[in-house]
Amino acid sequence: MKEKIMGISEILKSAHSGWRYIVIVLLVAAIATAISSWLNKKPYTEGNRKLNVFTLISAHIQALLGLILYFMNGWYKVDSAVPMGRYWKMEHISMMIFAVILITVGNARSKKFSDPVVQHRTIAIYYTLALIIIFGALYAMVNADPTRTFWGIS
Repeated sequence: MKEKIMGISEILKSAHSGWRYIVIVLLVAAIATAISSWLNKKPYTEGNRKLNVFTLISAHIQALLGLILYFMNGWYKVDSAVPMGRYWKMEHISMMIFAVILITVGNARSKKFSDPVVQHRTIAIYYTLALIIIFGALYAMVNADPTRTFWGIS
């Protein structure tokens, strides 16, 4: 039997599709920790900082993989009149980049405050907004392309 060899595009697509789980898990953990620490007025620890930075890094890696795929596969050339084409050409990339910007800005802004309550609150708000946008983008994907599932690897 002939073995199917995956091309770079398929490898990147699988990596991008699977990496989303790492981003979502870290984002949920960072949000839960920030909300808990904010409400209980806990100090902003080195562990909090690392979790927030790992979340930031994972989101940036995901964005980089997505941008490589976007330009490598020519998705910017897709017909915008077709719902699936519009989603991949404009909606997905816009929403995801905006979510990564929110994570980046939230992380940077939290560092500017010395009050740990404000640091936790800043992370909680910005990261939660980013997570809402990510889930909105995944929901829009399922609506635009019925062959996809919300949680399935595609």
